[in-house]
Amino acid sequence: MEACPHAQSMVAAKREQGCNERSKSQLWGGEQKTARTPERVQPAIERDQAGIWHIRSFKAARTLLRSGVVRQAGFKAEILARLPHLMRLPLLFSDGQDHQQQRRLTARFFAPRVVDEQYRELMERLSERLIEELKRRKRVDLSRLTLEMAVRVAAEVVGLTDSLLPGMARRLGAFFRYPIQRLSAHPRTWLNFLGLQWAVLRFYWLDVRPAIRARRRRPRRDVISHLLAQGDSEREILTECVTYGAAGMITTREFICVAAWHLLEQPALRQRFLQGSQEERLALLEEVLRLEPVVGHLYRRTTEELRLAADSGEQACIPAGALIDLHIYAINGDERVAGAQPQRLCAGRVLREERVTPSLMGFGDGPHRCPGAPIALQESDIFLRRLLALPGLRLERPPRLRWNDLICGYEIRDCIVTLDERPEPAR
Repeated sequence: MEACPHAQSMVAAKREQGCNERSKSQLWGGEQKTARTPERVQPAIERDQAGIWHIRSFKAARTLLRSGVVRQAGFKAEILARLPHLMRLPLLFSDGQDHQQQRRLTARFFAPRVVDEQYRELMERLSERLIEELKRRKRVDLSRLTLEMAVRVAAEVVGLTDSLLPGMARRLGAFFRYPIQRLSAHPRTWLNFLGLQWAVLRFYWLDVRPAIRARRRRPRRDVISHLLAQGDSEREILTECVTYGAAGMITTREFICVAAWHLLEQPALRQRFLQGSQEERLALLEEVLRLEPVVGHLYRRTTEELRLAADSGEQACIPAGALIDLHIYAINGDERVAGAQPQRLCAGRVLREERVTPSLMGFGDGPHRCPGAPIALQESDIFLRRLLALPGLRLERPPRLRWNDLICGYEIRDCIVTLDERPEPAR
């Protein structure tokens, strides 16, 4: 039965009224800061001379990631799958039923309610300690504080809390000092491979193995205890710890830094964040991630022929076995979804698509959507509320940007914040 035209017009009018009311609460901030190069948005779908397909449309990207006929090809997955290694490919690189089953089994560690009940106290305690350090020193590198915050929270979720020596963050960071761009007989490739294996072994002996032993004696509510309960070997547990530990460290660290950078430079947005409800704060943080995605490209390879269409009307038939590059900056800047001025930060942004998150593809989509999104948002909110509430806090100078080729994303370094607690002169 078709809906009455009058009823349809009433629904459309209410929807338009709701959009207008939300648009009145918009507060505009600064321009995008982290794109390596200006990202063009057209064509929405194209194939380059090397045979790689490029996607810049939100609609096409979401269809592809949810299609079920693509597999992971990013984060050097295809290189690592062909290299001799001491560990099986972790959850990040798996696909199909095995991946879906593991995601279901581990989902309870990342559900918003569980995150709030189990990790909020830890996040608040860590935040208070780091803020007290800033108060004492008056001048710190924010990227160092956010690293400690991200690593400690990720360690608690995974179960990496029984290390034999301090410095787990450095050991996790070592994984990214040995890039393997392509397979070749070049000595550098094998030196990097050996360096990577050494980094993995150090992480295993000093961090993972002690945690496994502790949880065999006394299981806890964390990922390692879960993996032991389902009978995984120590090698299999190591692979997951590498993924969860490294991913939790890198992405959340940069996310907190870039959010602080924007909010410290925009006093009105800073006040909006501090005075807003939790829902409003989290929406603003997701808007930061939409504008400044920590992972700039996602890669997939088709397992079957796939037909795609973009909002612009472009269509494509992508053959099986094709490599696909999803340009997240362009996808998140798709005006048909993000609305006007997609390259600017906007608190209260009104999206033009129903049932989408404010970060659009900031956390990915489909089976490989980031499972740690609730953790990243909550710890960022808790830390930034305390940080930005400090009177006299300012960014000494714009931080230094670097590029991480593994995640195709930015790294924020030398993000120096200072605290001037001198009272303001009487007016």
